[in-house]
Amino acid sequence: MRRPPRSSTAAPASTAAPAPAPTTPTFVPSARSQVPPFTVMSILGRVAALRAAGHDVVSLCAGEPGGGAPPAVDAAAAAVHASGRALTYTPALGLPELRTAVAGHYRRWYGLDVRPEQVAITTGSSGAFMLGFLAAFSPGERVLLSRPGYPAYRNILTALGVEVVDVDVDAGTRYQPTVAHLEAALAEGPVAGLVLASPANPTGTMVSADELAELARWCEERGVRLVSDEIYHGIVHTDGQGPGACAWRTSRTALVVSSFSKYWGMPGWRLGWMLMPEDLAGAIDGLAGSVALCPPAAAQRAAVEAFGEDAYAFCEEQAGGFTATRGVVLAALPRLGWADAAPADGAFYLWARLAPGMLAEFGSAVGYCAALLEEAGVALTPGDDFDAVHGPEFVRLSFAAGPEAVHEALERIAAWHAARGLA
Repeated sequence: MRRPPRSSTAAPASTAAPAPAPTTPTFVPSARSQVPPFTVMSILGRVAALRAAGHDVVSLCAGEPGGGAPPAVDAAAAAVHASGRALTYTPALGLPELRTAVAGHYRRWYGLDVRPEQVAITTGSSGAFMLGFLAAFSPGERVLLSRPGYPAYRNILTALGVEVVDVDVDAGTRYQPTVAHLEAALAEGPVAGLVLASPANPTGTMVSADELAELARWCEERGVRLVSDEIYHGIVHTDGQGPGACAWRTSRTALVVSSFSKYWGMPGWRLGWMLMPEDLAGAIDGLAGSVALCPPAAAQRAAVEAFGEDAYAFCEEQAGGFTATRGVVLAALPRLGWADAAPADGAFYLWARLAPGMLAEFGSAVGYCAALLEEAGVALTPGDDFDAVHGPEFVRLSFAAGPEAVHEALERIAAWHAARGLA
């Protein structure tokens, strides 16, 4: 077949703009994830590097007991793994026998009637805070936090879109909030919640039973959800406080959070719990299955033994050791030259302000802690993580490492101060 002849007229040139070059999409982290990293992580990283290089470092940074779990719990865990029994999922809110054991613990320590179905077992107290905050607060609501305070409260709430309102506490109120603080915050706008810790991290201070009752009543009367962090209960150094005051003695609308990490010495087992107000129980149950599915099964089975007589006896001995070590720290304070030290009623922390000369020498607690680590081989936590305003003037010392390590660290600090003319 003959093809038709080509046209002698050239096709007009295209006037269309050239196609744009393909671009690579830009991905950025969400705004809600922009929480500051912990300053102490750089200190801990340097501790690891120095130890790896053969240096003798005493670290008083970590807020975890070193004595381990009660032997009965360790034995139960070994039996769980030796049995060959498959570790399947548990109910989202925990094993019924463990929830029953926790409920019994409230009768033993506080004389409170708590039903097992009011107890939620969680993946550490961190899991309890996440579930509790999700269930209790909506984005944009205002929740009060003491400053200084545990930074994870702020970071979790911020990530959930909740507005954090600082309650600036100091030595004048023993680093705990008062009703006057709460009234002042309420005058500035609606308040949905208050997070209260007793004993508190980083200060170790406590509210009395009467003070807690007053704060709990104030919250309940104004429709403010109280979240009571009671994870350091049982580690109490002052007479007349018992294991600590429980918010449920006054208000069953409060969320009560606790943990196996401190009194029971089980931080790595990742088990905590909360007491759920009736109006939040359904929401928490629904969320729990999606957020974590269930807490660690082996840890749950072993933790039932944490509420036996032998386990309590072991934990009381450990808590007594913390009290003795606290005495060593308080006795050394005049030699250290620190000021505004919190009374350390419970937990295993000392929170204190650096002397003016120390701040002039190093600029901030971060600089002080870095120099102390490099020159004296002692690691403390700078206060920035706990208080963005006044924290750069403070340090937190953890005496969870035990009396020998703490004594050695205090001697090194005092000698270093003297050598640098800081004493």
